[in-house]
Amino acid sequence: MKRNLLLFCIIIGLLLGGNFLFPLGLNPYFYLILIMCGVNIILGVSLNIINGMAGQFSMGHAGFMAVGAYTSAAVTYYGLLPHASSYFTQPIFFLISVLAGALVSALFGYVVGLPSLRLRGDYLGIVTLGFGEIIRVIILNMNVLGGARGFTGIPIWSNFFWVGFFVVMVVMVSFRLRNSYHGRALFSIREDEVASEAMGINISGYKVRAFVLSSFFAGIAGGLFAHIQGYLDPGTFTFLKSFDAIIIVVLGGMGSISGAVVAATVTTILLEALRELQRFTGGVDLRMIIYPVVLLSLMLARPQGLFGNKELSLRKKR
Repeated sequence: MKRNLLLFCIIIGLLLGGNFLFPLGLNPYFYLILIMCGVNIILGVSLNIINGMAGQFSMGHAGFMAVGAYTSAAVTYYGLLPHASSYFTQPIFFLISVLAGALVSALFGYVVGLPSLRLRGDYLGIVTLGFGEIIRVIILNMNVLGGARGFTGIPIWSNFFWVGFFVVMVVMVSFRLRNSYHGRALFSIREDEVASEAMGINISGYKVRAFVLSSFFAGIAGGLFAHIQGYLDPGTFTFLKSFDAIIIVVLGGMGSISGAVVAATVTTILLEALRELQRFTGGVDLRMIIYPVVLLSLMLARPQGLFGNKELSLRKKR
């Protein structure tokens, strides 16, 4: 207990120190990339629970992120922003808005996961992909959320501390889940559903729980993203955003939390690094050509992903 408390205090101290030093020592552009790495880590680790651990092929993760982003932004803009004049109340209000977005996203995950229990593989992917597009079209027609114009006026409350805090929490919960009885049950369902059911595992219940937990984490990523940009555009949460999350999971290794963290960081930095090529190509954006070639090369060299099923560990192997 004392060891865990000490570790928690050290992490909080490091995050507070980074939150003070990084904005001063880093270029604002590099600081934004650092923040976006954290958001993509949360998004990748959350999808890893469904696709990697439970073995369910979900293609609509951007929809859950959109629900969390718009719910969090609406709670802040319409409910909390008029009362957030105090410096001490702002962090509390921000935490409330992010958790509100995550809870609503988890509710949508339950709604989507429950009727999809009988579906597997490509059929489940099509259903979740359709859900993501339905959410985007609904947002496009909601004037209270800005509609096609986008949601403006969102305060920029996200910073290195909050993003890092949620990254640590999401990764820690995922590791605890992986090493628990429930995590082993999810891996068992991924390998063979018939054998898992024969061993007494409640397949339907675990699938729904995986969807709910994954959607909750995606909602956190959405809430942080909304308060980083200060503006939300429905075009941000298309199926391409879901594919970005799928790439993170597959590239890192199906079921590997460490792989998802590394892959999210690599893909985020790689896309921004390739943006500099426009200086030499006369403004022609070659990122969408080079980026897939690099990913295909990696997948040909490591078809099981960067980490496969393995995890990074600080403990010495016996």
